[in-house]
Amino acid sequence: MRVTRATLPMMALTLLVAVSLSGCYYFYGTHRKADRSSSVVSFLYPGEENPLPPTSIPVLRLPLRVGIAFVPSGSERNPYVAQSGITEIQKTVLMQRVAEEFKAYPFIQSIEIIPSTYLRPGGGFANLEQLRNMLRIDVIALVAYDQVQFTSSNLLSLTYWTIVGAYIFQGNQNDTHTLMEAAVYDIESRHLLFRAPGASLVRASAAGEYLGDHLRYDSARGFDAATDELIANLKIQLDEFRERVKQSPGEVQIEHRPGYVGGGATGGALAGLLGLLALARWIRRRA
Repeated sequence: MRVTRATLPMMALTLLVAVSLSGCYYFYGTHRKADRSSSVVSFLYPGEENPLPPTSIPVLRLPLRVGIAFVPSGSERNPYVAQSGITEIQKTVLMQRVAEEFKAYPFIQSIEIIPSTYLRPGGGFANLEQLRNMLRIDVIALVAYDQVQFTSSNLLSLTYWTIVGAYIFQGNQNDTHTLMEAAVYDIESRHLLFRAPGASLVRASAAGEYLGDHLRYDSARGFDAATDELIANLKIQLDEFRERVKQSPGEVQIEHRPGYVGGGATGGALAGLLGLLALARWIRRRA
């Protein structure tokens, strides 16, 4: 084909269409997946495919001294996940939220927030025994998570990248799936007392210019929403566990520490009586 001044505009238009079509195919077919997780089973039973259940009966001494910690996460399976995931500061904030919801229970003496650095990957129950002796805790809530972020370019990204520019159309569709689980163990007997899940799904989109920031934001939103559900389910499972202990006292042995008066109808009546006696003494002093 002979190139002349008359044919140059047509060739330029043809080249632009070709580049646009190729760009459409490239970006529309682009998919990324970021996956970051931790596992209670991998932490407690490293290298064991069929761990044996404990045989001793758990002895819970009230009021309980409880610890809460995130189990160590595994290695990143995708380098892109470095732009998202959960930080140590976020873990601490989420654990504080859980602690605030449960520290008012009369049968809980204290809740210790344990940094992730205190737990070793695959540390198992030997690691928990160290925490038990060091922090004087009886029960520990181990929190694990699995968060997956899918990023796929859609048709808007063609318009955004090849025609319009970087600040008009959103160009990526992002889904953030978050699953959390809290497993509550009696450390001495190694018994799983109860467990509770929490899950969330965050759907969002972001222009490629701001994709990293939005993924970090969606990741934090996902953990926050999953923690809401986790707390609600923990309360349900805790009530069911208390009822199960009443119905089957042989499964768990309950002991009281010196000076502790248990809850229930008797404890409530005693507390009311003590309150009335204190009020009567105050009235006599005023008189």
